[in-house]
Amino acid sequence: MAEESILTDDFLRELMNVGEVDILVGVPTFNDARTVGQVVQAIRAGLLKYFPRQRAVIINADGGSKDETQELVRAASISDLQHGSNLPALRTLHCISTRYSGPPQGGNALHTIFAAGDLLRASACAVVAADSTSIEPEWLDRLLRPVTRDNFDLITPLYRRHKFDGLLVRNLVYPMSRAIYARQIREPYASEFAFSGRLNTHFLSAESPQYGESGNEFNLLVAAISGGFRIAQAFLGDKTRLDQPPSDLVQAMRQTVAPLFGSLERNFPYWSNDGQPQPIPAIGPVPELNLEPLRINRKRLFQMFTHGVSELRPVFEVILSPTTYAELQRAAAKSEDQFSFKDELWVRTVYEFAASHHKEVINRDHIIQALAPLYRGRAYTFLVENRDASSEQVEENVEGLCRTFERLKPYLLDMWERK
Repeated sequence: MAEESILTDDFLRELMNVGEVDILVGVPTFNDARTVGQVVQAIRAGLLKYFPRQRAVIINADGGSKDETQELVRAASISDLQHGSNLPALRTLHCISTRYSGPPQGGNALHTIFAAGDLLRASACAVVAADSTSIEPEWLDRLLRPVTRDNFDLITPLYRRHKFDGLLVRNLVYPMSRAIYARQIREPYASEFAFSGRLNTHFLSAESPQYGESGNEFNLLVAAISGGFRIAQAFLGDKTRLDQPPSDLVQAMRQTVAPLFGSLERNFPYWSNDGQPQPIPAIGPVPELNLEPLRINRKRLFQMFTHGVSELRPVFEVILSPTTYAELQRAAAKSEDQFSFKDELWVRTVYEFAASHHKEVINRDHIIQALAPLYRGRAYTFLVENRDASSEQVEENVEGLCRTFERLKPYLLDMWERK
């Protein structure tokens, strides 16, 4: 049973008025008034077109928006959509907007959606980001159909991205999670995904970290892998968002790398066993990369790497082995046109950071922050090596890095258990 204490009395009353459902679609929001109306309309269109006979509800979990996000969600009524689209609704399609308790964090929003899905006994659930402006009604079919028809338990997305989009995922999160958990899942931290009621119940009842923390998407993925649930990936299309501001790298690493490192401790009995990476079924075409020119300040990345290697010496001497840090110093001493952060050095660096995170050699958040300048050096190398690369060449380079993470997994185990 869901942890009802996280659901407000008003929200519980609304859920009880809805009753049990077949499908639940969750939309986490925080000040998303510019895009949420478009997203909710696409979700409604998708549910009405592809699942007209199922009992469905849209749950908006809001973090206390100061704009009109919740009002716009409520205003997107089913009757308005029916008049405009001629899509017949054979069952009532409910839409509820609730303000969850606690700070506006993705973990709190997802926990609210998970708990609501469990309470309503939804057999299939999906989560859609409120700023996914490229969403089409077909996304709902591609995410939910494998759960409702083919008995999959988790559907993660495949997107068509620019070849330099998602550098942190391509250079660290995807290859390391693939090596550790032996599943080739391209979007470990998906903003759109679907899951079965079985997996939702398993996730809520299992021992998990605090739900308010970041990484609930990844924790759900690990629960599905370790629990033997059926997983597939579905191609959705282009992934674009409206006016994305420059990302805060440290915050991005707190939301992705820190949960990945943290998962190692909780799941050590599972991942410490040898296991060959298993491909995951892909539904739909394999997306090609967008190769349009993109301006990125590579020089700035290199400068921040060399500055970090020098200025953070006392920290690196605690986190890294003497051999690895010496290699980083030699690399940082080279000129920009001679510099290269090779795959093997990068993988050993990441694995030593993960082991030090486990041992808490210093404050764990400081460990994550210290990895940021080194990642910038790796990102610089990726940009240079793939500047003129084709889509196939980029994929070959990512695959080569994944194999290095897999080959050096025993090194992580050695560092993990070394005193």
